Amino acid sequence: MKKQIIAAAVAATMTSVAFADISITGSTKVNFKAKDTDATTEVSTNTVSTEHDLAIVGKMGDTSYTTKWAIDSAGSAIAVEDNYLATKVGDINLKVGDWDNGNNYLRESARNANQLEAKTTVGPVGVTFWSGHDDTNTHDKITLTTELNGINLKYVTQNDDEEYVVSGSVAGINASLHMDNNDAANTDRSSLELSTKLNDIDVKVVTVDTDTSARFGGDSWLGDWEHTTAERTAGQGLWQAENGMDLTGVSLATSMAGNKVEYRHIKADQDGSTVANSTDRTINRFIVTRPLASGATFELMYTDAEEQGDAAASYSELDLELSVKF
Repeated sequence: MKKQIIAAAVAATMTSVAFADISITGSTKVNFKAKDTDATTEVSTNTVSTEHDLAIVGKMGDTSYTTKWAIDSAGSAIAVEDNYLATKVGDINLKVGDWDNGNNYLRESARNANQLEAKTTVGPVGVTFWSGHDDTNTHDKITLTTELNGINLKYVTQNDDEEYVVSGSVAGINASLHMDNNDAANTDRSSLELSTKLNDIDVKVVTVDTDTSARFGGDSWLGDWEHTTAERTAGQGLWQAENGMDLTGVSLATSMAGNKVEYRHIKADQDGSTVANSTDRTINRFIVTRPLASGATFELMYTDAEEQGDAAASYSELDLELSVKF
């Protein structure tokens, strides 16, 4: 009898565990960078950096909990980045907690605490309500999405500002137009991405346009652009965007002998800017990526970046990266 009771208890425990699902994913990378700065007296620096990310997801039925941790350099403390609960109430998907809203060509990502997102569909239209839970409700946002004859449409309204995104494919060319129309004067921004395949070459072209009191930011293939100040001062860094700066990028990528080979040309244009210290910038990048038999990926990236009138900001850099995802 005791054996039967024990067997029943073990079986009940195994049954409860079977309904739960826990997954762990992550990535890690190490970079060696050799950088030469084109100052009056050339400065050369060699650096090694590491970056580690870990995500843990626990799921029970329609409810899940996600936490993401990051260690951006050796010896750094663990930073908890994302921490949120996702569940379903009827036809409404709920997400509550802290998470990163992602990058695009116009802005860098941001993370708010105690966010709430409610998402559902009404006929052919997806409806999302998001709140950052501040005292003024200026962070409340409504997003509408739909598809019309193969064209994806997106409308976002937040604090009297509006965003429109139109994307689709026509005659083998993929296009995405993003317009950020803001209530404040001269602060509108827009981006246009076109991509296609010519023989064995993947071609991508992006343009970013900003008004005289607007600036872009973000970490995309166009570079890690910052927009913390409206006006950049000399020596502040080539990747500091300024009000009125426009951007054009071209990417050509193909496969060669088991490697992915890519060339990027990025041009920052300050002709429309009214701020001081406005100069054009040109960045050329050559990237070779190869998967290794060990499961890791090796990447070589050479960057030549020039800023007119600021030799201290111009530089060339060789970046060797070893990374793995699991």
